[in-house]
Amino acid sequence: EGLRLAYALAERNFDANAVNRVIIATDGDFNVGINDPQQLQDFVSRKRETGIYLSVFGFGRGNYNDALMQRLAQNGNGVAAYIDTLNEARRVLRDEMASNMFTIANDVKIQVEFNPAQVAEYRLIGYETRMLRREDFNNDQVDAGEIGSGHSVTAIYEITPVGGRTFSDPLRYQQGARPASTAGELAFLRIRYKLPGEDASRLIERPITATDRVASIAAAPEYARFATAVAGYGQLLRGDPYLDRSYSWDDVISLAQGARGRDEFGWRAEFVQLARAAQTAAAMLPANNAQGGN
Repeated sequence: EGLRLAYALAERNFDANAVNRVIIATDGDFNVGINDPQQLQDFVSRKRETGIYLSVFGFGRGNYNDALMQRLAQNGNGVAAYIDTLNEARRVLRDEMASNMFTIANDVKIQVEFNPAQVAEYRLIGYETRMLRREDFNNDQVDAGEIGSGHSVTAIYEITPVGGRTFSDPLRYQQGARPASTAGELAFLRIRYKLPGEDASRLIERPITATDRVASIAAAPEYARFATAVAGYGQLLRGDPYLDRSYSWDDVISLAQGARGRDEFGWRAEFVQLARAAQTAAAMLPANNAQGGN
């Protein structure tokens, strides 16, 4: 009910030359008014058409509904963040205020097409809730994410070069010959976006070639190395079946430590401590299981 009233108030005071945004701070336990998750999602989807953005800040523990918070933010042209410490509040509400509040591009879509002459297999790590069908990329009626001022996005793909070990059998029907001009391309990148207030998207595209490669992970940019460490952390936590069995918590910690950089507010150092805590917990599980079996 509070969300409905907030949208009504924002609509009455709508200013085309200002930031029009509803900010909701909640544990996600909606118990007054609309409380069905699908109806809530439909509600914020309709309100998205008014040009009003949504920010969802999660608080609390126990009954906190993170999945619903993410769905509301994604369908309401908004952002979602969970605030459990003073440092996290400072990051979200002060240091990243501009990127969270001032949208510079709507319905941003990214499409990566890999060259089968160079790449045998690939997988996107993360973004499971943000996947689009191929035909939706050119459809300006399909909603996508927003980008704020100073905001950056990192997408990580794992690829198997042609000739490397693959997880699946080769396809029976391959596409025909490709132009010689594409032989050196690893992939082709396309980005669509709309400027705020516009209905038609704009397109950016360029090939990804060997000049974009680095010789090793150690030579990769700092942000890429740290993001890769976080991705490895997540895969270890959920027991990803595609993760190399030799990859360990020590690899995550070592990679993250080498990519901490300036780390003025200690966020990356905090991640390293989380990885160490997870490593300790993982080492205790076999002992606990053995004790329970006895």
